[in-house]
Amino acid sequence: MKLSAGLLLHRSGPAGIEVLLVHMGGPFWARKEEHAWSIPKGEYEAGEDPAAVAAREFTEELGAPPPAGPTIELGTARQSAKSVTIFARAGDFDAASAVSNTFSLEWPPRSGRFQEFPEVDRAEWFDLATAVTKLVKGQAVFLARLADRIAPGPSGPRHPADGGPDPTVPTVGGS
Repeated sequence: MKLSAGLLLHRSGPAGIEVLLVHMGGPFWARKEEHAWSIPKGEYEAGEDPAAVAAREFTEELGAPPPAGPTIELGTARQSAKSVTIFARAGDFDAASAVSNTFSLEWPPRSGRFQEFPEVDRAEWFDLATAVTKLVKGQAVFLARLADRIAPGPSGPRHPADGGPDPTVPTVGGS
């Protein structure tokens, strides 16, 4: 199984918690909005530090390093054939200034022509309710974990990493 790590930047906004998401680049995602956004993330090899990978991938996909600050681990979840580990950090970032690295893809398919596409074509801040509709479904679990970690409910923490179970959130490999 492939390994992937990412960094979910969050801040307080008028509607509560806001998160920075990136819209996936390339022709497949060009006209899609719903469930076409991602947490900035990327693959890594066994033995690499997932937190360091998360910061590196943030930099590659947004063109600038993430703001400094304490980082919390939101755990791991399975997304397609990947095991995705996400970290969260409070901070601000000018989404309009995002500049992504690129990848090469044969386009149109079987044409023999290769084109360069940005890995992500834009970044934007969303409140949690909107983010759930924008984020690819396999990553939505991290929004609930973030909300629980930074604003635990009256019964205390629900995420396993905080000492409590979350029966509504499936996890792979623990937290």
